[in-house]
Amino acid sequence: MSSTPAVTERLPAEAQQLDHQLCFALYAASLAMTRRYQPLLGALGLTYPQYIALLALWEQDDVTVSALGERLALDSGTLTPLLKRMEAAGWLARTRDAGDERRVRIRLTPAGQALKARAAHVPAGVLAGSELDLARIRTLTQELTALRQQLER
Repeated sequence: MSSTPAVTERLPAEAQQLDHQLCFALYAASLAMTRRYQPLLGALGLTYPQYIALLALWEQDDVTVSALGERLALDSGTLTPLLKRMEAAGWLARTRDAGDERRVRIRLTPAGQALKARAAHVPAGVLAGSELDLARIRTLTQELTALRQQLER
């Protein structure tokens, strides 16, 4: 018996074409979105991964590296070098947790907090010209979040 889900047996042959692949549509959309961010973030001296880390820290500061990694869906091998570069730039400080020396806490510096006001224009700048209104953006975000959660189960 095949280990492939029964639903794949009912899909038409065109389902194997690149333009019919959900994974490719998501991948290409992600690349296009990241390209839209680059000039706006570059002007602030930020990369996209640094920006999303800052977004999370602006929401909740003074978190552990593992909590931030969970929030960003990044493993420690990716997150630690990113945080080291951000610390070298003066945007955050990493310290050992007083209660558990194995854990590292992250806190924004005043410079990291100040970036929030300087980056306030980024979301609108990215979506300018996309012809998406806020309601559609919210719907797409909810649908993609639900898809991610289903895939992670």
